[in-house]
Amino acid sequence: MAAGGISLDHPWAFAFGILGNIISFMVYLSPLPTFYRVYKKKSTEGFQSVPYVVALFSAMLWIYYAFIKTNTYLLITINSFGCVIETIYIIIYLTYAPKKVKIHTSKMILLLNVGLFSSIVLFTLLLFKGSDRLQVLGWICVGFSVCVFAAPLSIIRLVIRTKSVEFMPFSLSFFLTLSAVVWFSFGLFSRDIYVALPNVLGFSFGAVQMVLYIFYKDTKVPQSLVDKEKISEQVSNEDNIEEGKVKKIVNGGHDNLKDDKEMSPV
Repeated sequence: MAAGGISLDHPWAFAFGILGNIISFMVYLSPLPTFYRVYKKKSTEGFQSVPYVVALFSAMLWIYYAFIKTNTYLLITINSFGCVIETIYIIIYLTYAPKKVKIHTSKMILLLNVGLFSSIVLFTLLLFKGSDRLQVLGWICVGFSVCVFAAPLSIIRLVIRTKSVEFMPFSLSFFLTLSAVVWFSFGLFSRDIYVALPNVLGFSFGAVQMVLYIFYKDTKVPQSLVDKEKISEQVSNEDNIEEGKVKKIVNGGHDNLKDDKEMSPV
């Protein structure tokens, strides 16, 4: 999620907004190796669609916020790109996912990206006006951003349990942390609390991931243990689908088991 208008009245906010767009652009593109792998193997393996569906919803929500606030062109630019790239990821995922997973993912999209998003739009348009509408929508965005930024807890737990950083690429953790710092700075200089606040949490979780990477990067872990975790996660995913549950496993900012969670960059 990004934010900001193209106004030179606040040069520091403008500078951090441009830098945030560049970094967020790279973060959105970070799952490309994962989807190339999916394409080559013609299988989604144990990977989850939750990060991409949530990231698409987040981008849609911030675009709506930008239109309500007006003159937030940098927000519209980066999140429009996010909507396009996340939609492409989801289409590829649905192409190669098993039938049950396709149904599960489709239900999630209808529930979250269609149902909940439409409800938020109607709720804010019909019940609130002017600054009240912007304030309510801003806090809704903060709430969902906090949920997205809390997603790395699952991958942090996995790294500690396996003592392996295979599932948590350092580069993605680094760029997500940098993105959080930049967007917090933008929110601070532009006095937009709705952008600044959730990025405090984003920076905290990103810093924890990088510390864990440094601590475990030289640890030798038997491949059998790593494979066992992959199988365990895949079986767990299938069980959750059977039970109709949504289990959020977002790897370091944007991905699945191997690539970082896809936190929508703000």
